[in-house]
Amino acid sequence: MPIVSEASPSHCYDIKSADLPLVALLLKTSDIAAVSQALSQQLSESPGFFDNDPLVIDVTGLSVDLEASTLDLANLLNTLREQGLVPLAIKGAHKELLAMAQGIGLVDASDARIRRSVPVAEPSALVPTVVESGPLGAMVIDKPLRSGQQVYAKGRDLVVMAMVNPGAEVIADGSIHIYGTLRGKAIAGARGNTQAMIFAQSMEPELISIAGIYRTSENPLPSEVLGLPAQVCLQSGADGDKLLVTPLKP
Repeated sequence: MPIVSEASPSHCYDIKSADLPLVALLLKTSDIAAVSQALSQQLSESPGFFDNDPLVIDVTGLSVDLEASTLDLANLLNTLREQGLVPLAIKGAHKELLAMAQGIGLVDASDARIRRSVPVAEPSALVPTVVESGPLGAMVIDKPLRSGQQVYAKGRDLVVMAMVNPGAEVIADGSIHIYGTLRGKAIAGARGNTQAMIFAQSMEPELISIAGIYRTSENPLPSEVLGLPAQVCLQSGADGDKLLVTPLKP
């Protein structure tokens, strides 16, 4: 026989606010087949990049005259789930589209704050961005990284206390700090954080990238930073975004 507690509901649970790091998908087309193809192509080089990450579908980039019937949300949700994403909410939907989205389990995220990023390739059907949330502590690696090794700091900064050898790859959604020599690849702001930076005690990279903007060793660094303590940030200008590499002052 079940026992019924006479305690007040406040003794059974607490309701509190919470921060949840989310990925946002800024749609630029209602062609779901094009979105699926673009996602598959983008993630083909990094299988498993998304690991059941919660996601907001942002439709503010679509025409306000878009009819709900022209956006196959159910198909879009299936496409996103196949890529390891968990769609939870929609942002920027008008009344009819919002009603359809809520009917298949999405919630209204019109108030969500989303960091925008500049797409690397203009034809892309989507732009990955990041919803602002509370910061996580940095991931710390205290051993050298050998060729073929990859480290990904999801939703946070990455600190490497040793060398990143050629052929190794370090990735972070935030900034990357290397207290040694960077000779491999460093990819900061992996999900669109344009404020991310890369720091290294000796800057000799195969590749550096911030929010999708990259530079390879085929374009050599100038002598004032090559092999020396340096930092990398994203600089915006009339000609678009580019990586700015400057010496680290003592």
